[in-house]
Amino acid sequence: MGVAWGILSTAKINDAVLAGVAESDRADVVAVASRDQSRAEAYAREKGIERAYGSYEALLEDADVEAVYISLPNGMHAEWSIRALEAGKHVLCEKPFSRRSADVERAFDVAERSDRLLMEAFMYRHNPQTRRLKQLVDEGAIGRLRHVRTAFSFALDDPEVNVRTSAELEGGALMDVGCYCVSGARLLAGEPERVYGERETGDSGVDLRFAATMRFPGDVTAQFDCGIVLFGRGELEAVGDEGSLFVGDPWHAREPLIELRRDDSSDHVEHIETGIAQSYRLEIENLGDAIRGEAEPLLGRADALGQARTIEALYRSAEEGKAVLP
Repeated sequence: MGVAWGILSTAKINDAVLAGVAESDRADVVAVASRDQSRAEAYAREKGIERAYGSYEALLEDADVEAVYISLPNGMHAEWSIRALEAGKHVLCEKPFSRRSADVERAFDVAERSDRLLMEAFMYRHNPQTRRLKQLVDEGAIGRLRHVRTAFSFALDDPEVNVRTSAELEGGALMDVGCYCVSGARLLAGEPERVYGERETGDSGVDLRFAATMRFPGDVTAQFDCGIVLFGRGELEAVGDEGSLFVGDPWHAREPLIELRRDDSSDHVEHIETGIAQSYRLEIENLGDAIRGEAEPLLGRADALGQARTIEALYRSAEEGKAVLP
């Protein structure tokens, strides 16, 4: 029997998760909650969800809901993850969990006390393309890893009325898309020893663009840039002393392809295909299997804590105008 899921909020990102659930026989979305009953009911009818609740608290009281997916704005992630865990639910919380490492520690402490699972939802980490990229780096396909370069950006249609530009809800480029760049660099290089960040801040007080340099153990460096007012881009390159691995769509993996480059000649580019997979289905199934005791969660406390510590340090660096230690 599939895990019974509830969703907190009617955010657009839910569509990708619902599409993943529709492909799976190991998960069922049985309930959705909004702060407005009529909105919840309309959403449930549209999406074919059985139960609709006019408050998040009401959904958490539903004994049939085993796990919740939290797609609320960033600033509400930690609070509602903790409340869901305390209500006895397993939690998949949309990235980024928090910009504060203390939030991560507190939430995972609650998860342990409640004997429930908590996972940060970086869907790309579950994709076969990501797994193959990590494997190639670890196997020495490019020799010794020396540098990681990542980017993720897009242009908001109307920044003035978008939740991504709300300081109160902890929006901003680093939180929204830069967190992927941080995660990708950490996946390949470990935890950073020093970071330096620069940002462009908009009228609302959040970063519209963010660029950073990070140093990792073994003298590995990483650079990334992200933005919510830039031309749409998403890429990752891992550079070693014997070659590089380039991924043109590392985060969505809509057309997964890894290029193994040996020199500047196109004759020395090996194309590595991993096949198309629905990343949201894979993350839902991973946590569901863990709930059933049949797998381990791919992402846990250590990864979420490392992520939050790095983001926390990057913001501190941008505020202080100097490199800082995470």
